[in-house]
Amino acid sequence: MNPVALITGASRGIGRGIALELAPAGFDLVVNYAGNQAAAEKTSADCLAAARVGGKSIRAEICQADISLSADRAKLIQFTREQFGRLDLLVNNAGVAPNVRADILEAGEESFDRLIAINVKGPYFLTQLAARWMIEQLRTPHSALRNLQSAICNPKIVTVSSISAYTASTNRGDYCVAKAALSMLTPLYAARLAEHGINVYEIRPGIIATDMTGPVKEKYDKLIADGLTPIKRWGQPADIGKAVAAIALDLLPFSTGEVINVDGGFHLRRL
Repeated sequence: MNPVALITGASRGIGRGIALELAPAGFDLVVNYAGNQAAAEKTSADCLAAARVGGKSIRAEICQADISLSADRAKLIQFTREQFGRLDLLVNNAGVAPNVRADILEAGEESFDRLIAINVKGPYFLTQLAARWMIEQLRTPHSALRNLQSAICNPKIVTVSSISAYTASTNRGDYCVAKAALSMLTPLYAARLAEHGINVYEIRPGIIATDMTGPVKEKYDKLIADGLTPIKRWGQPADIGKAVAAIALDLLPFSTGEVINVDGGFHLRRL
């Protein structure tokens, strides 16, 4: 029996990159998507192919759910229960950018409310549901989890945030505030779940080549070339996926509440 990972927003971009790294590591996957079923199906198929190349046999099931909605969060957890009967890794990846970038002196409440609902409220309460189930699994003496012969010892939770958690962009303040709030999720749940042996991590991506950053590619091409990051290239979804895979494979067993920067060194202060 394979360990199981639930990845929100996994049809494209960073979520897809994470799924493609976990598949050859032998994880069964729940590929969550909000609206693009075709993209989710492609991610699922590509994950199965990647697993075969790695000599693994896995399942990759897709599930539509809008994590900003309570009923959809419950549906996503129930789907995972029905399909796999277990959960070893939750990856809070789903998130959105503002539809329109607006100066903070002009921005309205609608965009703010949307970003808080999806980028903060959704993962906060999905993590609550997942954590309760993980604790339930660990308390069940003869659960499949305890009988699993693999390197996965305990469930884990990973949240994908952003350098925008601490970097001010005055034309998308709602996004920065949402990501800053999201970053508090990790220390909160790390402190609460440590007694149960559930480690919690934050991956903080930098400038990653996805659909979200496509409209500002020219701007960031120049900034990167001019030295914005010590590592002078765009980040790729696979870079985030590799960091999540390291956590999933229990390579950081004595760490929890940790922020892992995957940003090309953007966070370094240099003179």
